Amino acid sequence: MAAKFEVYTDKNDKFRFRLKAGNGEIIATGEAYETKDACLKGVESVKTNAPDARIESLDA
Repeated sequence: MAAKFEVYTDKNDKFRFRLKAGNGEIIATGEAYETKDACLKGVESVKTNAPDARIESLDA
């Protein structure tokens, strides 16, 4: 099973997304969006901007 984004409505009727790994485990979540279109743009932003993102450790 491949990784997938799931778009859903939370208890406050806001749109959110989560990224699930191939094994079904949630590995990332998005913020709350007012519209589904904005949420889908958030998904596209992650897909576009994160492939080469570096990791920064903010603790010692």
